[in-house]
Amino acid sequence: MSAAPSGRHYDSLEVRDPGLREREQFARLADHIRHAKANTPYFARLLKDVDPAEVRDRAQLAGLPITRKSSLVELQKAEPPLGGLNAVAPGKLARVFQSPGPTYDAEGFGRDWWRTARAFFAAGFRAGDIIHNTFAYHFTPAGAMMEAGAHALGCAVFPAGGGQTELQVRAIADIRPIGYAGTPSFLKIILAMGRETGADLSSLKRALVAGEALPAALRAELSLSGIDIYQCYASADLGLIGYESEAREGFIVEEGLIVEIVRPGTGDPVVPGEVGEVVATLFASEYPLIRFATGDLSAVLPGTSPCGRTGLRLKGWMGRADQTTKVRGMFVHPAQIADVLRRHPEIKKARLVVDQDDGKDAMTLLIEGENSPAGLGEKIAATIQAVCKLRGGVAFVAPGSLANDGRVIEDKRKIT
Repeated sequence: MSAAPSGRHYDSLEVRDPGLREREQFARLADHIRHAKANTPYFARLLKDVDPAEVRDRAQLAGLPITRKSSLVELQKAEPPLGGLNAVAPGKLARVFQSPGPTYDAEGFGRDWWRTARAFFAAGFRAGDIIHNTFAYHFTPAGAMMEAGAHALGCAVFPAGGGQTELQVRAIADIRPIGYAGTPSFLKIILAMGRETGADLSSLKRALVAGEALPAALRAELSLSGIDIYQCYASADLGLIGYESEAREGFIVEEGLIVEIVRPGTGDPVVPGEVGEVVATLFASEYPLIRFATGDLSAVLPGTSPCGRTGLRLKGWMGRADQTTKVRGMFVHPAQIADVLRRHPEIKKARLVVDQDDGKDAMTLLIEGENSPAGLGEKIAATIQAVCKLRGGVAFVAPGSLANDGRVIEDKRKIT
């Protein structure tokens, strides 16, 4: 294991001349595409007419077809478990995870395979720190993803996972970790319980949060507890995509990716600064995603960060390009809502509304009609939790009150 990084930046890659970074990444890309075509059934088909040697810059990359995250469910049904996107047999991976949808996610072997150490370093974590990690360790990769980066940095981890707030508070008071990893809304819950019970949580000085939006008001509220809050942007497919530095001017794109912003529903790059869908090409040999459309909206910020890092910067998470929505760190897909409705044929029309309640994500299924027979609402709520793995409320509204606009999921959260 190499020595832990020191100084102001994680490594020299972060401060490369932007032109040099571009040349070095595209010099790798031809071999990466060649590898994907030779070793993955999916990309062998998708890129059969592509000459890897001809993909030398962003304009040529933009000519390659898009693979959409929203397509993974059907791709994986047709060719289980990973849709033929994996370049090694599933049994030669370190782990296979399941995310809501369900979709299956690959993890390869190697130190910090998800590359999250860079985000922890930028957030001020250093070797010898203890991190209280509340991301889930079961089914989904978030817990393992963050733990791997913390370990690569030389930090100890308390594997808290989600829930059991009283025990979480007790562990923080006893172990005295310096940092927190998890969603910002759960950190708020933990701090509130600490105040209620009189537990000493003052050891927490910094936090790396992800999985949901961080409004300015919530960041300010959490900072009142003496915690320096940093965000990162990651996904179960791509690992770390971007991270905040002390400049807090957007997300700096991680060095293991080429990121494009395209017009939603197309593969066409937008002009710099225009909002579009985040598309990433991942340099991972076991799972070589090429032009992978995340469904997230963002925009490129001009210039480079005052912190000295020279990577491309994304403005931040600005919503979803499709109706798939992230709630409390978990994706909720229109197909899941359709499944709920199929299980309750008495529902004629419905829409899932996602909002925030006291800084926490909340979702409610609005149903046209009446709560009859008795107990129907409770049964539907139980189905929502079974299908989506998240609690959701149910509210009955007047017939004809839901707009005839084809929407299944409406996200009313304010991204500020």
